[in-house]
Amino acid sequence: MILQMTTPAMIFPAISLIMLAYTNRFLGLSSVIRSLTHEYQLHPDDALLLQIDNLQRRVMMVRNMQLFGVMCIMLSIASIAALFFDSQFWGVLWFSTSMACLVLSLLLSMYELILSCHALEIALSDMEKELKQIAHPILSRPRRKIKKTAQAERVKSAEDLNDNIR
Repeated sequence: MILQMTTPAMIFPAISLIMLAYTNRFLGLSSVIRSLTHEYQLHPDDALLLQIDNLQRRVMMVRNMQLFGVMCIMLSIASIAALFFDSQFWGVLWFSTSMACLVLSLLLSMYELILSCHALEIALSDMEKELKQIAHPILSRPRRKIKKTAQAERVKSAEDLNDNIR
């Protein structure tokens, strides 16, 4: 396989955007951790501890995602340098390793997204208890209708419309 110098250079824009997204995640997590820690100091609660624990794991994940992203960039630069000096073997090896780091970074990002959804479930579980206590007709109805029921209602409303026309 012959690798050209432009091939490793093509991933720089993608890596830059991914690193920007990771940095935004990190900043968002750090601000949430600060506010939850302050809230926990004022009103200790087990649900807050669960959220803070989840957020700590997520911060470690984002850090590892960023590290693998930086390694991807560095190995791509090394690959370009090796290809510049006509060393196809090292260029391909470093580029392949760079792609492996990118894949690891994206897999960690996927896992962090799963942890993020878990944190939202923890936050919403408290609200579900409160929503069940409210006896409001809109909140107490089922969220999804069964297709057959919805279809039967449409047929019935069409029949009612036809009856009104006659």
